[in-house]
Amino acid sequence: MSNISLYYKNVTADVVGAEHGISPKQFDELAEQTKPLIEQLNDQRKAGQTMYRELPYNEDYPAQVKAVADSLKGDCENFVVLGIGGSALGNIAVQTALNPYMYNMDENQRNGCPRLFVFDNVDPVQIASFVDWVGDKLDKTIFNVISKSGRTAETASVYLVIKKLLEDKLGDKASQRIIATTDAKEGTLRKIADESGYRTLVVPDGVGGRWSVLSPVGLLSAAVCGIDIDGLLEGGRQMDKRVTTTDFYNNPAAINAAVNWNFYNAGKPISVMMPYCYALKDLSDWYRQLWAESLGKTKDLSGNDVFVGPTPVKALGTTDQHSQVQLYREGPNDKLFTFLQVKEFARDVVIGPEPACAPELGYLAGSKMSKLLNAEKVATEYALLKDQRPCMTVLFDKVNAQTIGQFIYLFEVTTSITGLLFDINVYDQPAVELGKEATFALMDRPGFEEMAEKITPVAKLDDKYIV
Repeated sequence: MSNISLYYKNVTADVVGAEHGISPKQFDELAEQTKPLIEQLNDQRKAGQTMYRELPYNEDYPAQVKAVADSLKGDCENFVVLGIGGSALGNIAVQTALNPYMYNMDENQRNGCPRLFVFDNVDPVQIASFVDWVGDKLDKTIFNVISKSGRTAETASVYLVIKKLLEDKLGDKASQRIIATTDAKEGTLRKIADESGYRTLVVPDGVGGRWSVLSPVGLLSAAVCGIDIDGLLEGGRQMDKRVTTTDFYNNPAAINAAVNWNFYNAGKPISVMMPYCYALKDLSDWYRQLWAESLGKTKDLSGNDVFVGPTPVKALGTTDQHSQVQLYREGPNDKLFTFLQVKEFARDVVIGPEPACAPELGYLAGSKMSKLLNAEKVATEYALLKDQRPCMTVLFDKVNAQTIGQFIYLFEVTTSITGLLFDINVYDQPAVELGKEATFALMDRPGFEEMAEKITPVAKLDDKYIV
């Protein structure tokens, strides 16, 4: 069995010094403070308040997903997800992690599965380019519209574009090309799906978008593209056993949360995630939403103004050694770094011989590319530690469905425990609503006329300030 593990020695005072590290006494204090919060989170789970934690154990959802995926075999060459935020980022992360880099372009690497496209924006040039390409392929294309309510402007607008395209090209058969993942009983998309006769899957009650990747929201595109969803869910169950324990020093989510919370309060409010594996790069995007939307809050649970929230930043090794590490080493010491490192890569490449005219490249010749990549990680870590920058590493035995499931579940529970340390609600996102409502007003949605008048001074450019 493959596992992931959390290595945290390089946040200790022994490594980065007393000013920037955590002493054994401080770790014991963090353990004492965090242990009752693990118990509190376990109690919340028993009370049905953390429904995302039950997803790895739900047998109905994967069965329903597999049934839909099986029904598409031979009838789907392109699978298109229409969603945004939690309805898209998890799908992208799982696909990047578990399917080959050239998956969409190389039919042999797809093994008979469809291409995958995920649209999580409303850029007209991007949408128009795709519409031009897919126009004569609609009878072999399936669109998965994902929205709990169906009223999210971005997803709804792209859906309406696709709906018209399908109806214009396929007529009465258009409904056969759409699958709706939405609320079980109510909402705009549920109403449309029922009236149009779409196949449907459920967005589970009590599971917000950013927590939903192990539900039908993220599992359908994975299953359709040949990914082992049973392995993903097994990984979630494996990690659940580890993050439920109240033994702080054996609970990776508790340690991860406590370290992040400690450094936030010690003047390091920026959290950098840096995978040294291309397949893991989009997990950083998924993590950014989970971390930012869950932990960025004005008020605590008592209603006091607290204005908390670590700022998540993504980087990619080795790419960003050449774009960000200068800042990370010599800029302000206000960051905690979390590397993602793979012990055994699924494939490897041997570096070719050096040219006769360039013997100085001989040190690379004959080495495995994986050796170089992991050497770059250790070198970057060494350089950061030399400047007393605290670092952690999530170590992957391998990148496979189990370890990706473990990672997702680890960081979901880490986020919950971190929220308890901050004494905030990690499951809502009130600040997102004003932007949604302002968009409604600017698009002349009835009922938002008063807001539209308030937005006018912002929307109208003042020529005095254009240079």
